[in-house]
Amino acid sequence: MFFDKLADLGRIGLIGVLTYVLLIAVLRVSGKRTLAKMNAFDLVVTVALGSTLATILLSTDVSFTEGAAALILLIALQFAATWLSVRWAPLREALKSAPTLLLRDGELLTEAMRRQRVTDNEIYQAVRSQGIGDLAAVAAVVLETDGTFSVIPAQQAGARTALRDVDAARPGNASMPDSA
Repeated sequence: MFFDKLADLGRIGLIGVLTYVLLIAVLRVSGKRTLAKMNAFDLVVTVALGSTLATILLSTDVSFTEGAAALILLIALQFAATWLSVRWAPLREALKSAPTLLLRDGELLTEAMRRQRVTDNEIYQAVRSQGIGDLAAVAAVVLETDGTFSVIPAQQAGARTALRDVDAARPGNASMPDSA
């Protein structure tokens, strides 16, 4: 159907404005980290917030108060989870994956790529997007916790201290030299 009732449009307009103001206020109070694109956990919360917002706007079965409570609950849980994960390593490890080394000193790490379901073409694309035409000129490609690739050119690798938290690149792991 194209149009049911004018009252339905009025409800969407009013609830939309109220929910938008509430969402902005709660997000401002909870801080920048609430919607940060940091990892899969953050993505799930962001999608859940969007889904909740859509339900509040479009479903007449959900009152504004119920929807507001749901939004506030999701944001409070996200805030609590991130606050606790900064202070308690076991929770941090449960909520967040570690970045993974996929290429080291120009060589593809096929086992790591297979575990992360990454193809060699995706690595090549990441390297090319940094303006690098030769894998030998790359010290490392890392699959970050948010699903993006970080490319570290060999000329800028230094002592590789930025790789300390990367799977297969941790100190004491023979598969990753301390420096090139």
